Amino acid sequence: MSETQTQPPSHGKTALKLVGVVVTMGALAWAAVPFYDWFCRVTGFGGTTNTAETGSDVILDRTIKIKFDASLERDMPWQFKPTVHEVEIRIGETGLAFYEAHNPTDVPVAGSASYNVAPFNAGGYFTKIDCFCFEEQVLMPGETVLMPVTFFVDPEIVDDAEAAANSHITLSYTFYEIDMPEPAETAAYLPAVDPAPQPQSYN
Repeated sequence: MSETQTQPPSHGKTALKLVGVVVTMGALAWAAVPFYDWFCRVTGFGGTTNTAETGSDVILDRTIKIKFDASLERDMPWQFKPTVHEVEIRIGETGLAFYEAHNPTDVPVAGSASYNVAPFNAGGYFTKIDCFCFEEQVLMPGETVLMPVTFFVDPEIVDDAEAAANSHITLSYTFYEIDMPEPAETAAYLPAVDPAPQPQSYN
């Protein structure tokens, strides 16, 4: 009587399948990061802000308080703080605020700022026109700089019942250290700000 022999599994095919699974999962994970960032920027999910090239052409009589917060990642040697902790502006009005950064060390230090808006439901309505966080920053030894952020609160916030209930919005920045750019590029990262900026009146 003949016996049916079972072919042993091919280890080569099994390994190839596993490699395919790993590559596919890696590709999905890689794609998820920019997609999530895009999703947050479009929807304001997670407190991500919007950007615009110009200010709003609609300014409402209603005002809202903007609070400013600053922090540093562990091992970041800078000193970092907002020059003003709170302002009150009209919704749609262009606001200007400054953060101060100081490098107390005896070596150049490069940094980049991550940011967040709270409450999260206001993120989609907080719009930045210009911001130091758009570029990497380099501070020379002992250097102190004032870094501006220009912004407005989109008037459409009043049509969002949940977001419109907020009495204030908090803008938070966290600076973390990054690798120094090439020497020839360092000058391009230095913040171009007015050395004696004038305080803005929000009347």
